[in-house]
Amino acid sequence: MLKLPKSAVLTLSALTLAMGTQIAIAKEAVKSVAVTAIVEHPALDAARDGVLDALKEAGYTEGQNLKWQYQSAQGNTGTAAQIARKFIGDRPDVLVGIATPTAQALVAGTKQIPVVFTAVTDPVQAQLTPGWDASGTNVTGVSDLLELDKQIELIKEIIPDAKKV
Repeated sequence: MLKLPKSAVLTLSALTLAMGTQIAIAKEAVKSVAVTAIVEHPALDAARDGVLDALKEAGYTEGQNLKWQYQSAQGNTGTAAQIARKFIGDRPDVLVGIATPTAQALVAGTKQIPVVFTAVTDPVQAQLTPGWDASGTNVTGVSDLLELDKQIELIKEIIPDAKKV
């Protein structure tokens, strides 16, 4: 059985809800997912691959019942905005923004198409969502914010004699 990272599972859940379908229906209709990242980087690539792997596990197969589009902005926010406009114009079932700048570009461009973000530290500060609870909008996603108290707990566990952190 494929073991997926927690963020991939959460992203899959958000994608499934956003697509408004069940796995049985997925086998009948082609769904379109457009994914964009600000830059290619091992961590962001893993997020993208995790989304695709999770979709496969849910019964979606590229070329059969899944149209998958991916583009990287290569670190350029202007390019991220162009990609967002293109993808929004394509009217996919779901848009996925990997990292804050691409998620912001997608959210700024549509209020109708579901947007799922991942690899975003603080979606509230980034103005992707109004708060940490369900937004009631077309936007949902997964934060990679690590709680400071949990980090300190871990440091104390690993280095119990640490005097400064």
